[in-house]
Amino acid sequence: MRVIVTRPAAQAVQWVARLRAQGIDAVALPLLGIAPLTDPVPVEAAWARLLRTPEPPPAQHARKGLEEPVLRLVIFVSPNAAEQFFARRPANAHWPEAVWAGSPGPGTTHTLRDLGLPEARLIEPASDAAQFDSESLWARLSQHDWRGAEVLIVRGEGGGRDWLAATLRDHGAQVSQLAAYRRVAPLLSGADHAVLAAARTVPAEHVWLFSSSEAIDHLAQALPGAAWAGAQAVATHPRIAQRARGLGFSSVTEARPALEAVVACLQSRRP
Repeated sequence: MRVIVTRPAAQAVQWVARLRAQGIDAVALPLLGIAPLTDPVPVEAAWARLLRTPEPPPAQHARKGLEEPVLRLVIFVSPNAAEQFFARRPANAHWPEAVWAGSPGPGTTHTLRDLGLPEARLIEPASDAAQFDSESLWARLSQHDWRGAEVLIVRGEGGGRDWLAATLRDHGAQVSQLAAYRRVAPLLSGADHAVLAAARTVPAEHVWLFSSSEAIDHLAQALPGAAWAGAQAVATHPRIAQRARGLGFSSVTEARPALEAVVACLQSRRP
């Protein structure tokens, strides 16, 4: 059985290597393209704002409104958000000690660590969280007082779910959102089309690994009208699983987006 990894190209290559190291046959078929913004100024301005962050004011001052809102938290919604934001980091810039970084799951956390973010400034879901998403991140964020704090959410162009932003505002934070990259349709190579053809011809010998509903939409666009009744998939979130079933996948299993969880799920499918 071959696993088809549909993440953006750089992440797909990493996942293929990690799966193969676990004895699982895997191949990359990126179904989501990531491109930098045409205008880098907003991200560069955000870095300038971040690097000007002063030390926290006394808690009583912040609560009484005696100080201007201060940037205290930057949330990265995905590994792509982290990579594209840090791609515009000024030379020799260091993450301010007064600012937290929020991550919704292990993929983003791993990327932030690789980019040099201090472990002590990271907030992420519990390792045993049922899902890695905004709700699980909020379970950790809710342990802090964000009243009067400025929060920046870094994401892709075109937006996404606003639940976390709304929740933070409801708890007194001043939230702004920043697009750091563009999601684009993938440019499929000849090798990619060969993988597609094999997966359609012998669906029982392939498992699709979906980590994005948008990747499933691009699959539908790449093969309009294709029947997926015999296809099987592993999805890393219930919303993604629902989208795969909506396309026609007959067998969809949910797994957390952590390597060990995905490997366990895939191994359970083996005869």
